[in-house]
Amino acid sequence: MKKNIKIEVKGAEESAMEAVSAWERAEQGFAPEEPLDRLYFESLETLLDVLTTRRLDLLKTLHESGPSSVRALARALRRDYKNVHQDIALLEKVGLIQRKDGKVSAPWKRIIAEIRLAA
Repeated sequence: MKKNIKIEVKGAEESAMEAVSAWERAEQGFAPEEPLDRLYFESLETLLDVLTTRRLDLLKTLHESGPSSVRALARALRRDYKNVHQDIALLEKVGLIQRKDGKVSAPWKRIIAEIRLAA
């Protein structure tokens, strides 16, 4: 199980500048920073569209129960299979859920969200 993933609101230009900065530090011989899984959203609205209350509940339930089929997860959540399937597809697409051997899992111990109030 992976430890943590950090979620931030950061535009494409700012994300690219971060990558360039890391590359330059490496070229100068500085030791790389400890790897940290990150997920960036272009805006707060997009982040909130993806991480709804129901999807966060899905992630928590999946984390607690371990790898599960979509059908078993829908039963545990007492939600419609189709809606759970759609939520899983979206969360898998952004990297918050992984699929292996027909089961899905939430590999994160913690999701750390950082939202800056000013630039």
